[in-house]
Amino acid sequence: MKTAHSTKDLPDAVADLKLQYGTRRPRIVVVFGSTKYDPAALSRQMRQAFPHSCVIGCSTAGEIDCGEMLSGSLVALFLDDEIVEDAASAVVENLSSGVQIDAAFSRMARHFGAAIPSLDISRHVGLVITDGMSGAEERLLETLGDRTDMFFVGGSAGDDLKFQSTHVLHNGAAHTNAAVLLILRLKRGFDIVKTQSFQPIGKTLLATKVDEPKRTVIEFNHKPALAAYAEALGLTQDEASARFFEHPLGLMVGSEPFVRSPQRADGGSLVFYCQIKEDTELEVLQATDIVADTRAAVAASQAAGAIHGLIDFQCILRTLQLRNENRCQQYGEIFHGFPMAGFSTYGEAYLGHMNQTSTMLLFR
Repeated sequence: MKTAHSTKDLPDAVADLKLQYGTRRPRIVVVFGSTKYDPAALSRQMRQAFPHSCVIGCSTAGEIDCGEMLSGSLVALFLDDEIVEDAASAVVENLSSGVQIDAAFSRMARHFGAAIPSLDISRHVGLVITDGMSGAEERLLETLGDRTDMFFVGGSAGDDLKFQSTHVLHNGAAHTNAAVLLILRLKRGFDIVKTQSFQPIGKTLLATKVDEPKRTVIEFNHKPALAAYAEALGLTQDEASARFFEHPLGLMVGSEPFVRSPQRADGGSLVFYCQIKEDTELEVLQATDIVADTRAAVAASQAAGAIHGLIDFQCILRTLQLRNENRCQQYGEIFHGFPMAGFSTYGEAYLGHMNQTSTMLLFR
């Protein structure tokens, strides 16, 4: 795996990436681009620069190259035959009309010569990048989980915190209301790391009334959601509304939280960045040390074997926290010693859709 980045304008940025990569032919190119780059032009020019490669990517809320937290840049990672034995990609379109993955799975199955559910999940892993404004991540990931036991990891495209329009890129085209799927058959194996810097405080909230399509909880514990949340924290409602960043909620799987972050109060209701189902019990969380927690997670993976590359799908809320704490450099130092690239997302994907998390795909 090799990475490159550029802050030049198009088309010079694409030429810069190609120059940094060299003359070899990558099997896969994944590109993460700031909104300063027109997504249609970016996708087209990347395809022209790497015509024999599968080229996917998205718009971002920030880019990452070898641990360096960037903005206003273009980052690419290149996977060649040393890591990838085979690969297939497809676009799932019209997410707002219902998640239909049959055509995408059929296309990839034809490439592999086998039905997707029959592929060896110890050698195959999926990437999923979704339009971050589609609101369809939960339905898409549930559908993928229903159809195959293969792990899919990824994130939701961003638009530099404008919250207007996000794009996914696939082989020369840019799409909205869509997701890109990429299935990799790897030569040496992989690991997935999910890290979030929170721990439960011992207070639970039961979602007793929700509007799932709007990602809104109307009541916790049969009380107005904001009031119940504030009560759990021992704060006034105004104080609690200012602490969403530090005290998200966690859907617990064993001792592991899958984070659900409040976005804003809407009257007495709470609007979240991802969906919460009715009758779901959640733990109130408190922030821990983001750098220490991430360092420990990556170190544990390194202890299990050499890392030959890493893709980091990092929640924009984590990026903002690192910037606010002036710790971006400390965070970046965690990844010294192997190539890595990623982007700041509008949500992370691994066994579901979550927030304030980094989901990482590690190549062995």
